[in-house]
Amino acid sequence: MRSSLPSSSGTFQPLRHRSGSMRDRLHGYTKRTLGAGGSINEAVALPTGESCAGWVAVHAIDFYNDVSTLWAVMATDPYLKSFRPGEGFPSGVEYRWSDGSSKETVSVSAPVYIEKVLHWIAEQINDETKFPDDEDESEALRVFQTPQFAALCGQIFRRLFRAYGIIYSSFFGTLEALGMAPHLNTCFKHFMFFCTEFGLLPEREIEPLEVLVKPIRKQYYSAKQGK
Repeated sequence: MRSSLPSSSGTFQPLRHRSGSMRDRLHGYTKRTLGAGGSINEAVALPTGESCAGWVAVHAIDFYNDVSTLWAVMATDPYLKSFRPGEGFPSGVEYRWSDGSSKETVSVSAPVYIEKVLHWIAEQINDETKFPDDEDESEALRVFQTPQFAALCGQIFRRLFRAYGIIYSSFFGTLEALGMAPHLNTCFKHFMFFCTEFGLLPEREIEPLEVLVKPIRKQYYSAKQGK
């Protein structure tokens, strides 16, 4: 599974799971659970006998695909060029960009931030020293279970959450007009259920979207309690 840096049109292509691989197996479990009418709670729960680290790894890829697909709808809109650095973020926050090579952060517009996030995530996933191909499943799991991989996935999930925050804050109306609001809401709900199940987002990160997140987390906990 390799892929998805920007295409010639500037959009991002979905990352694919190699047929027969561990990631393909875990991805298929989620698809079968939801396709068979299972709940999102059931779909995010760790399957019996599987590695938690591998489960998080495959979802990092799948949730990246969700966001990149949503963003592809927006990517060629001339409206994106109207945003200046620091504009287009959720109320009260500005997500500044850092590629990790230094502590310096750069003020960019919200659309540029999403483009950088998607490009950066694709680069991480395409780097076999960080996201090894799981043809050798035991070696892949060894890497997935390191503290370095846990930190990388934490950063991926935080940045995907910020991308959702930007989409809801500045582009929800556009997606709604295109009839894609239900798909956006379903993707974000699945993402938040998974993040809540495995404690992947710090509370300080969630605060700017608390109004949006609170009812989703309430649904998650109610379902867990069988209500």
